[in-house]
Amino acid sequence: MEVDMAPCMALRATLNARLEKAQPPVKLSFNDFVLKACANAMRKTPAVNATWEEDAIRMNGSVRLAFGVAIPGGLITPVIADAQDKNLKQISSEAKELAARAKEGKLKPEEYTTGTFTVSNLGMFGVDRFSAIVNPPQAAILAVGNIVSKAVVSAGGQIVPGHRMALVLSADHRVVDGADGALFLKEVKELLESPALLMV
Repeated sequence: MEVDMAPCMALRATLNARLEKAQPPVKLSFNDFVLKACANAMRKTPAVNATWEEDAIRMNGSVRLAFGVAIPGGLITPVIADAQDKNLKQISSEAKELAARAKEGKLKPEEYTTGTFTVSNLGMFGVDRFSAIVNPPQAAILAVGNIVSKAVVSAGGQIVPGHRMALVLSADHRVVDGADGALFLKEVKELLESPALLMV
């Protein structure tokens, strides 16, 4: 799905203008908004947060939200535990702290091997869209592309400048069917296009 990121860009700019004066200063990234939207969307689509256990499907009550971090020689996926209960600022702070320790090789095994869903973002590398590979035993992974400036058609039929970001969901169909995957994507899209809902 393509997401209209203009509302998210506006809210992020407003929040960061205030949060940079906080002690300590906080700077929200677009990935923080995506992580928070995924954690919230799990409430409507718990199947996406399930794991495959060879002879059974485990429905996870807690969202252990993993996200990709590039490190020398590969990739690691630090985990934000109980992401469904954390606000945007908490997710942002924890993600930054985990990413910093990941790059220093200081994560404990349980901090990168226990995720129930993963977000892989290559937007910062200029990648517009891609498909990510599911990390077993997880049921799904979300690939997040770059925010692209492009001409779009408005609700009134006018061609106007827009800012779009592609989301691609890969899923293990033993656990997640197409309808659940589509519903999850739709919910993430709606949250990012009405980002004030992430503050509630």
